[in-house]
Amino acid sequence: MYKIAVITMGVRLNGEKGYTRFRYICEFLADAGYQVDLITTTFQHWEKAQRDVEKIKADSYRFGIKFIYEPGYRKNVDLRRIRSHRIAAKNLTALLEREGDYDLLYAEIPPNDVALAAAEFAQRRGIPFVADVNDLWPEAMRMVLDIPVFSDILFYPLKRDAEKVYRLVSGVIGTSDEYRDRPFRNQDRPVPRETVYVGNELSVFDAGAEENMGSIRKESGEFWVTYAGTIGTSYDIRTMILSAEELAGRGRTNIKFKILGDGPMKKELEDLAVSRNISNVEFLGYAPYDKMAAYLKASDILVNSFVRKAPQSIVTKIGDYLAAGRAMINTCMSPEFRAKVENDGFGVNIIPEDAGILADAVESLYQDEALRLEMGRRARRIAEEQFDRPQSYRRIEKLIRGLIEQNRRDKGE
Repeated sequence: MYKIAVITMGVRLNGEKGYTRFRYICEFLADAGYQVDLITTTFQHWEKAQRDVEKIKADSYRFGIKFIYEPGYRKNVDLRRIRSHRIAAKNLTALLEREGDYDLLYAEIPPNDVALAAAEFAQRRGIPFVADVNDLWPEAMRMVLDIPVFSDILFYPLKRDAEKVYRLVSGVIGTSDEYRDRPFRNQDRPVPRETVYVGNELSVFDAGAEENMGSIRKESGEFWVTYAGTIGTSYDIRTMILSAEELAGRGRTNIKFKILGDGPMKKELEDLAVSRNISNVEFLGYAPYDKMAAYLKASDILVNSFVRKAPQSIVTKIGDYLAAGRAMINTCMSPEFRAKVENDGFGVNIIPEDAGILADAVESLYQDEALRLEMGRRARRIAEEQFDRPQSYRRIEKLIRGLIEQNRRDKGE
C-alpha cells in the first residue's frame, strides 16, 4: 500500500466553512487503496480562528489527519498572513522530518513557502512531489496591494518561493490550463501535468438542492440574478449592485439580484446599496453548501463576476454554477475561461466593471427564454462531462500512481 501525504492550509473539516477539494482528494485516494495523511493547519482560514483539534481528532475520517501549528491572521491579504504561513512552513518541515515516511507528497500552492517546505523535503528523501496549482501568488496579491517598487520588494519572497517550487515538481495538477502550465513558464522539463477542474460531486449538489428547494422563497414573476462566493477585492459585486439600480430604473423591478457569501468587502457593499436605496439587491450572507445549491437552481442567471485585473482563471464556484444548469454571465477576463464560455455555449462574456453592459446582458437573457434555457442545458452537460469529481479526479490518482511506481523502478525496488 502506497503512503502519501496531502498538504493544504485550506480544507473544510466536519462542521466547518470552506472548500472541500482537498478533503475529497484524501477520500478519493483512500478509497483507491492508498494510506493517506491529510496535513493541515491548526488555523481555520474561513473562520479566522484556531480549530478545536481534539474535537476534530475524535471524529471519524477515512484518512489520517496531522496538524501543524499556525498563529493565524485577520485578513486574506495581510503581513500577518505572510508571517503565519512562514511559521506553518517551518512547522511542516519539522513534522515531516519526524514523521515523513511517505512515498509521495501532494501539496497545494499557494501558500508558496509551505509548498516549498514540502518540495524540499521530498527532494531530500528522494520521493516525488506533486504541486496542486489552484491560484497564483504574488499575482493575486497585487489585486489588493499594487504599489510600484514597494510591492515588488514586499512580494519578492513569494515570487522566489514559487519559482523554487516549480523547479522541484515531479508532477503538476492545475485547476485550469493556465495554472497547470504556470510552473513551466521559466523552465522546460518533461514533467507529467494534468488539468483537473476543482469541480464538485454532482450527486451531493443535486441532493442538497432538492432537500432545500422548499425553504427558498421566490415570489411569482421574480427573475433572479445570483452571485455566490467570496465578497472581496477580485470580485466585482459593486457593478452588480449598480446594474440592479440601472434595471430598476428601466422598470425591471421584478429582476432581483441575490448575493450569497461573505468577505472583507461585504459591509461596504451593503452600505452602498442602502445609501443609494437600491431595494432589488439582497445580501444573503454565507449559506451552507446544500442551501447554496438550492439558491443557484432557483435562480435564472448566474454571474461569474470579476474585476478587470483579477488574475483568476477557472475558479471553485464554476462547477456549482454549471451543475445548477443556468445561463451564465461571465466578466472574468481569463482568455481560457472566456473561450470556454463561448465554445461550450453555456453563457455570455461581457466586459467587467460596467453596470450598463451588465444590465444589457441581463435584460437580453431575460427577454430570450429559449436561449437562456439552452445555455442552462449546455451548462449542466459540461458539469456532468468535465466537473464531476468521481470521474475527473481519476486523473489525479493515475498521475500519482505513475510517479510512485516510476520512482520505485528507478530505485530498483
